[in-house]
Amino acid sequence: MSNLAMRVLVAVVAIPLIAAACYFGGPYFFLFTTALIVLSANEFYNLANSKNLNPSAVFGITSAGVLNALVYSSGLTAAFDFLILIIPLALLSELFRKRTDKVSGTFENVGSTLVGIFYVGLFGSMLTAIRQRFGLEKVFPLEKDAGLFIIAILATIWICDSAAYFVGKSLGKHKMSKFVSPNKTWEGAIAGFVFALATAIAAKYLVLPDLSLRLSFGMGIIIGVFGQAGDFVESMFKRDAGVKDSSTLIPGHGGVFDRFDSLLFSAPFIYLLLEHFR
Repeated sequence: MSNLAMRVLVAVVAIPLIAAACYFGGPYFFLFTTALIVLSANEFYNLANSKNLNPSAVFGITSAGVLNALVYSSGLTAAFDFLILIIPLALLSELFRKRTDKVSGTFENVGSTLVGIFYVGLFGSMLTAIRQRFGLEKVFPLEKDAGLFIIAILATIWICDSAAYFVGKSLGKHKMSKFVSPNKTWEGAIAGFVFALATAIAAKYLVLPDLSLRLSFGMGIIIGVFGQAGDFVESMFKRDAGVKDSSTLIPGHGGVFDRFDSLLFSAPFIYLLLEHFR
């Protein structure tokens, strides 16, 4: 089976399951975001290991999962209280880890541990905050609307990525960065932005009529800009680690971190959009 056929097959199976988890919410969406965060954090720390760093992976993955659980069960206040403790706990984790007679690499180890917690754990938990409507009850008066909004985010990201890929492959001439992602072009990025904006606006009229045009427009801009930037950020880590994919967990797609990098990077911007510009 070709790589493209495998990608399509996985998408056909996975997309309905993810959409159902988003729509029904509750424990289903919590399990989805927890799996996304835990698996992505594990892949992030594996990338760090490829650079001969030694982050406290168990502590980082656990902390990322706890952040999401706190957001789901108690809201953002409890999660932010936990964040206050993250740095001293990370330092203690490094202090008491099993070592020989050296403490070299402490700066890099603590730094990579914290980046994984914030980048994957905090950013990913913003998806849970949106789905649980914490502080967003006026934006989503109906609980199901939050689920439809998450589905709209995913659809916008996937269409943005597809437009950027196909336009860039067929018409792209101007490379964006030969060092970070040599196959991406400005033509593809512009196409991705245009399609992201169009998809977000279409989502308002098709499934989210009560969502303001300003918010749908903002969501499209965020995904068109920061969603694509998130792909570059993850590529930057992979290039530095000298690997093509964050893992081979998803046949034809690479790792979980590869598939949801744009979603993770966009999530905090979208939450802030909904909270402050409603």
